[in-house]
Amino acid sequence: MKSSLDDYLKKAVSQVDAAMDGFLPLKEERPGSIHEAMRYCVFAGGKRLRPILSLAAAEACGGKRKHALPAACAVELMHTYSLVHDDLPSMDNDDLRRGRPTCHKVYGEGMAVLCGDALLTEAFIVLCHAKSRKRYSVGDMVVELSLTGGSRKLIGGQVLDLEGEGKKLSKDDLVRIHEAKTAALLTASLRLGAMSANAKPRQLAALTKFGHALGLAFQIVDDILDVTQTTENLGKTAGKDQIVEKSTYPSVLGLDESRKEAARLTAEAMGALDIFGEEADPLRKIAGWMLEREY
Repeated sequence: MKSSLDDYLKKAVSQVDAAMDGFLPLKEERPGSIHEAMRYCVFAGGKRLRPILSLAAAEACGGKRKHALPAACAVELMHTYSLVHDDLPSMDNDDLRRGRPTCHKVYGEGMAVLCGDALLTEAFIVLCHAKSRKRYSVGDMVVELSLTGGSRKLIGGQVLDLEGEGKKLSKDDLVRIHEAKTAALLTASLRLGAMSANAKPRQLAALTKFGHALGLAFQIVDDILDVTQTTENLGKTAGKDQIVEKSTYPSVLGLDESRKEAARLTAEAMGALDIFGEEADPLRKIAGWMLEREY
């Protein structure tokens, strides 16, 4: 099973990277400095989890990957923008991302701010290459991504995260933060992929439930890895949450309970896929891999 999943992931990553290479401005296009920075951040590696989920969701709903590629690339560009800004000295202040120096360490803080802004804007340009379906227009998809990236979700979650530093948060506080951050973007990735395939309402609802549970499980595993893995393995600074006195699932629940909660949420996510047949097997395998991952 692992071999088949590895092949699936590699092929999906290759397709997404090729599509993003075509969508993004070349560094030779003026002003070249910003386009070079954008490409540096986008092609720094990474698991490409969110765009892969978009493609897998489209397939689960009977669609084709090529129709989901604009949505897949758009969510990855939004995700990359959020990482560039999160790493800034005024935010999480990190020097390493995906095993390489962060954008502001290479290009300067001002350029990193503009790079993040440009990637976010580019996400919507790319999404407009999608095709309207019977149930969902391109406008519907733009609204979906806009709401996910705005103050009600992604940015709002970052605000709660910043305000929570140095404070002892409850489990409910953590859930509110990560519903708005990690879970929201994972869910949008799935929903946009499903929309590109003209998903039926019950399919879209099931994938929404799947994404919510999977996103929270993913964050818990991320928090666990932050205290159990090395910087070399993670590709980012290990133990950073402790350094900035940020509440995490291990600090609130303990490692053992955190692992149990991640497993419970993964099982909940799997259950949401019961309405699908074998066409959703890639999603099931990805969920299992996310729970067991070590980086």
